[in-house]
Amino acid sequence: MADFELQSMQPEDWDEVAELIHSSTNDWYQTRGLGPIFPHGPESTRLFCQVYETLDPGCCVLAVDKRTDQIAGSCFYHPRETHVSLGIMNVRPTHFGTGIARRLLKFIIEFADAQKKPVRLVSSAFNLDSFSLYNRAGFIPRMAFQDMLLTVPETGLDITTIGSERVRSATMEDVPAMAALELEINHLSRVKDLRYFVENKEGLWHVSVSEDERGRLDGFLVSVQHPGSNMLGPGIAKTDQQAAALILAELQHHRGRTPVFLVPVERAELVQTLYRWGARNCEIHFAQIRGAYQRPTGVVMPTFMPETG
Repeated sequence: MADFELQSMQPEDWDEVAELIHSSTNDWYQTRGLGPIFPHGPESTRLFCQVYETLDPGCCVLAVDKRTDQIAGSCFYHPRETHVSLGIMNVRPTHFGTGIARRLLKFIIEFADAQKKPVRLVSSAFNLDSFSLYNRAGFIPRMAFQDMLLTVPETGLDITTIGSERVRSATMEDVPAMAALELEINHLSRVKDLRYFVENKEGLWHVSVSEDERGRLDGFLVSVQHPGSNMLGPGIAKTDQQAAALILAELQHHRGRTPVFLVPVERAELVQTLYRWGARNCEIHFAQIRGAYQRPTGVVMPTFMPETG
């Protein structure tokens, strides 16, 4: 590793980082007989640079080859009030096995340790190299999630579910209650993220909230529509029924698309509801945490854009 040095990503690096994310992620899946995760060009994966730099400028670490000045690896990270979230990590296939991923991970762990915060991520159960990298570094798999997808007709889904009448679009006035609910259910705080999603300056996001009979928030769900990410999440709900109502509301904002969403494998009622709607599984992910952890008391629906842990 003496031939590499770590640097912070700069604006002029965005195109090369986007190409690295696009090529290395697709390469891993396609060499294993699976379809590309990013079917559009590298311009679509600039979304990672755009979102993370908007939220936390300077929080992408690069491994740069001193001989060629080529970016050989990259990893985004996201400091939050209660933890540090580790975002998408990529290494060029030509540099696999050189220790770049371990060095990037070490940098972020040391950053989090200096802040006395745990590190959280969601990683593919299919990728044993990735799983082993984090597991060896002290990350413990705490929850498993089913990645599910559902094609929404252009006319929308002809489905009704209990609680839909109490779901509406979020406003900026909802952000404090959303943050308080997430702290209550998932013991995490990321107020800046929630404000960013609801404000939606780029026109990529939509946020639904659900209310109980007294008008108090009992759940929320975000979604993103972009060629580089077509997902529901992050989301929080107190019950499976509330989670289903939120998922249905956000699916209706993805007409003509096939969004992906993650739901906890142990939430049997919710999973069976989604099967009845026509959802199917496409992958399994683990929530892995290094450091302090409290089990959620409700339904947690993470995402990768940005990584929500």
